Amino acid sequence: MNIYPRIAAAFAVASLTLASTGQSHATVFAAWQVANVPFGDTLNVRKYPSGTSQKQAAYPNGTVLQMTGRCTGGISLLDIANQPAWKQEQTVRYRWCEVWHDPAQNGNFVTGWAYGKYITPH
Repeated sequence: MNIYPRIAAAFAVASLTLASTGQSHATVFAAWQVANVPFGDTLNVRKYPSGTSQKQAAYPNGTVLQMTGRCTGGISLLDIANQPAWKQEQTVRYRWCEVWHDPAQNGNFVTGWAYGKYITPH
């Protein structure tokens, strides 16, 4: 089952909703993908930025994630977007970055957290 059209539609609705709430509440999504996960393993997206937090979903290498742009330590993916990919990866390597995803694949999108060591700009 191809869920990408449904995901794209949800992001369009979310973007319009956020844009209509005013500039101070707007969120811009950045596409990053899962990378560097050992063979046969997956990246766990967690409810909070901690390895002991509840797992929401797991994604294999190559999965494109929609990032909210916010990472722990006050890092913004938008602020580093013009840097080379290797530098962006280095900046978030030991940080948690917020993901906008649909863990149950039922149209209910939520935020979660992915560890920066396993994501790369798309």
